[in-house]
Amino acid sequence: MTHPSLLFPSILVGLLTVLLETGLQASVDTSTTLGREAIPTGSPTEHVILFVLEGLSQESLQGGTMPSLSKLIKEGAVTWSASGVKPALRLPTMASLVTGMPVEKHGITWNFFEFSRGYPRSPSLFDYLDLSGGRDSAIFYMDESLYQLAKPEPYTDYQLCGALRPECGSQKLVAYIQQYLQKATSGHGYGHAILSLPHLLVVHLPEAGRAGVAQGWNSKEYRDALRSVDGAMKSILDLFKQYSLLDRTTILVTALSGKGTDAGAESPTTDSPVVPWIVSGVGIKRGQTIRQPVSIIDTGATVMRILGLNTHTEWDSKVVEEIFKTAAATSAMPPVKKP
Repeated sequence: MTHPSLLFPSILVGLLTVLLETGLQASVDTSTTLGREAIPTGSPTEHVILFVLEGLSQESLQGGTMPSLSKLIKEGAVTWSASGVKPALRLPTMASLVTGMPVEKHGITWNFFEFSRGYPRSPSLFDYLDLSGGRDSAIFYMDESLYQLAKPEPYTDYQLCGALRPECGSQKLVAYIQQYLQKATSGHGYGHAILSLPHLLVVHLPEAGRAGVAQGWNSKEYRDALRSVDGAMKSILDLFKQYSLLDRTTILVTALSGKGTDAGAESPTTDSPVVPWIVSGVGIKRGQTIRQPVSIIDTGATVMRILGLNTHTEWDSKVVEEIFKTAAATSAMPPVKKP
């Protein structure tokens, strides 16, 4: 028979265990309800495509080399003088874009993948999308250095196709995205992570910048690469139209480098990086020239705003409010009614 002095601690432990499990389950249920299903965003946009190019400036569009991008500009908002970051290199700039922080805060100053350095410690746009509203991301990078940013997470899928593989080009990346969308809509999800179409699709298309560096910025090869990048963008937009997503999608286009700049160099070739920054689609003003100062760092907060989610104040990233048709999106949580 159990002694009474031993019975009470056992009962107490049992009660505490039940309470802990009940509270934990309630916490999980609440986070599921608030985080993934029940939050009304008040935003007409359900999906964002973020195209990240290289070697692009306003004069790159001369001669009709990029009709799809020109159409997005005509139907959206644009600045050709968004500020980049220093050093003006591929990996540090992409790190600033996805973390919403300048280089001195995220700490990535090198421009190659180095396994021993690990992944960035700073939270990323993808983390915030998940925490604020249970939004998933699919990221297609086209350079080996960006492995440094491919931190494994349950709400992101990464696919990389780098310059070391000769077959890796814009059209190959389109084929990967087409396969991805087919699997994501199959009912079985894509791999272990995303079980449906992602809310944010990030597509890195660096071909034009590489051609400009290798063959010259006024060369036929550079112009052909611009056409190839533009064709890839059109193909991806056509895929979204095929899946009946385009009327619920906002498109954001920026670049890691302008024309004449080598984003893949070992050291920066410019001290004052300037890049294009274009937003078009659902909820965006048409034919708008953006007048407020814009940084490539502002991309993350603006994506959050497009999807109707709250921006995290610890970011340096700021919402570019000027581009939107309406005032700030309604809060994710419904307003409290006064008695």
